[in-house]
Amino acid sequence: MNRLLLAAFPEPYRSRQGEEVLGCLSEAYPGRSWPPPREVAALVGAGVQARARAVADDTARPWWLDGIHLAALFLAALALVPYLQDVWHWALRIDPGEHAIAFRFSGWYPWAEGPTQIRLLPYGLLPLGCLIALLRGRPWIALPAAAAMIWAGTTSHGRTLFGDEGKAGLGYYGLGAPITARDLVLSGVLCAACAVLAFGRPSRLRRRSYRWLAPVVLAMFVAGSLHIIGVSPAFQRGLFVLEVTALIAAWVATAATGDHRWLIPVAAFALVRVQAIVVRPDAFMQSLPDLVVLVLLIAPLPALAIAAQRRQRQAFAE
Repeated sequence: MNRLLLAAFPEPYRSRQGEEVLGCLSEAYPGRSWPPPREVAALVGAGVQARARAVADDTARPWWLDGIHLAALFLAALALVPYLQDVWHWALRIDPGEHAIAFRFSGWYPWAEGPTQIRLLPYGLLPLGCLIALLRGRPWIALPAAAAMIWAGTTSHGRTLFGDEGKAGLGYYGLGAPITARDLVLSGVLCAACAVLAFGRPSRLRRRSYRWLAPVVLAMFVAGSLHIIGVSPAFQRGLFVLEVTALIAAWVATAATGDHRWLIPVAAFALVRVQAIVVRPDAFMQSLPDLVVLVLLIAPLPALAIAAQRRQRQAFAE
């Protein structure tokens, strides 16, 4: 099990020092297949910092281009999250019945039973396609998918193609108010980021392995099997934890490198979330006070900027 912890580190580090780390763990904790939680947190934090330094030391692309790429990836994942169950059921030809995510009818595909309003595709295929294209460094494929998200949110024609969830549905929460397909700030910022990447320097974008899709497939399986929908407490708490974890990871990476690229995805995330709160101030997630949510959204930006400046001063002093 200790080898799983090494996955937090970049491959060059694992090849050079992986066996040494495993040996130290086996000596420090003999007979245990997993170190104590404090040691796990320390190793994961060190792995995140090592990966951040490897990214910052890579001069093949400017930092702002990588930051926009990260922002587009994060926004595509954020747009996909409410439709994990929907895409999973569609892919396996499952009729979720009463577990449908706020559609008017229990079934909506040709093979569904009972009264049904037929639609062809789940809306979640658009952010999923955008996410896969961005992972592979192909923004010219992600751009049409992001533009189709805007089209689906602004026209009535998308109702028979993608259904009306996202127009009349409940959306999802996480940090702040619900976001649906009608909130064009998310899809608009995503489309703008994809356009910059597509018409900028697409050949210099970082290309990630398809293995990065493993957590997405796992999340689809969990959401589809357990029928976890956007209004359930488990969904809201899980998304809240994921978003806070992402913000902490961005702070750790910035503090370790002094690089500003992680400010861009955090700023895009804060813009999308704060806009949803301003539009619907009475639709907050009920488990946290309004002020706490706003602080969690806005505070990371100056925190990341201060961390970057401190790291740069320390590097200059050394």
